Amino acid sequence: GQKQLLTIARAIVTDPAMLILDEATSSVDTRTEVLIQKAMDNLMKNRTSFIIAHRLSTIRNADRILVMDQGDIVEQGSHDDLLAKNGFYAELYNSQFDVADNNLN
Repeated sequence: GQKQLLTIARAIVTDPAMLILDEATSSVDTRTEVLIQKAMDNLMKNRTSFIIAHRLSTIRNADRILVMDQGDIVEQGSHDDLLAKNGFYAELYNSQFDVADNNLN
């Protein structure tokens, strides 16, 4: 998690107009992910950000989410809109949290 936090700190210092993050939380534990997510939320304010993520909790607060399957955009919308559609995004999101819930039990 230190590498990700350092990268986010560098981005804060350079204050870029556009931000691209690729799997920023992919190799961290849940507690570190929460810290990184808070830093990312602050960093993404008032700027265009592209977030590439398999952990869907990372993109929950995005204005627009593009959902890809086999290289094609199959859905787009906010987190709430995509869950309401009950399509591919909802299936992925629910499967990730079903696994997390089962790991807690």
